[in-house]
Amino acid sequence: MNITISHLRKRYGAFAAVDDLSVTIPTGTIFGLLGPNGAGKTTTFKCMLGLAAASGGTVTYDGSPLAPSLFERIVYVPERDVLYDWMRVSEVVEMNRRGFSRFKAERAKELIATFGIDSRKRMRSLSKGMKTAIAVANAFAREADLLILDEPTSGLDPVNQRHVLNLMVNEAARGATVLFSSHQIGQVERAAERIAVLDHGRLALEGSVDDLKADRKIVEAIFPNETYSLNGLTGDPRIGRVDRSGRIVRVVVLDGATDIAHRLEAAGGTGVRVIDLNLEDIFLYAVSPASANADVVEGL
Repeated sequence: MNITISHLRKRYGAFAAVDDLSVTIPTGTIFGLLGPNGAGKTTTFKCMLGLAAASGGTVTYDGSPLAPSLFERIVYVPERDVLYDWMRVSEVVEMNRRGFSRFKAERAKELIATFGIDSRKRMRSLSKGMKTAIAVANAFAREADLLILDEPTSGLDPVNQRHVLNLMVNEAARGATVLFSSHQIGQVERAAERIAVLDHGRLALEGSVDDLKADRKIVEAIFPNETYSLNGLTGDPRIGRVDRSGRIVRVVVLDGATDIAHRLEAAGGTGVRVIDLNLEDIFLYAVSPASANADVVEGL
């Protein structure tokens, strides 16, 4: 299922929880939605599903707006569980079997057993991680065309976290679209093909994980003292930001890292090196102000 979000907005009074968000999620893609707490990730999911009324913009599914018939093809796992505490695990599976025509009860039971959960237990007796596992197991047994997963590994141990990531990859290989959020950047880096980073409701960064990692580098140099000039280097359009900490300068380069390294050497920098960014670095630079890690080099 192809998803197109166009100029999505959600306001609560003067507060913009989602502010002019536009992104396209191709069919069969694992798409990670990242952002600090309060960035607008969950609100985006709710607006997509009609659980919150958008203040503006549109969301289409294979070119069509959300309609009741689509919920047979869409599964949503919220961050906070909405399971009935009085039910047994087996009863939750049976409820899903009766409610969704594509639901495969045997598949759900198999996944629940893989997570090491006794189907005879009542939901109220389970830990947060076990409840997450139940919700995930039922979601992946739906054979949906779109899975929207809000923190789907929350509370799970590392073994079961990896199991969930593998399930996501398998769903995408089947042709399903997977949209998920996670605070664990390493998980996103392992599973997602594309990401979007939200910051204060706005899109800060979007693209293929491989392309973002390939294009962005850090060029680091050490200068003899703290009074130095970069000879107008900060005006180069290939530079995303320039930070300094004492005599150390770190330049985030969007392209042409080798050339920027040579220019830093020409400006008097020593020990110049080019460093690859991982997804966590890219995320932090996208959502943090330029002075978050170091003083900004201004007027150079």
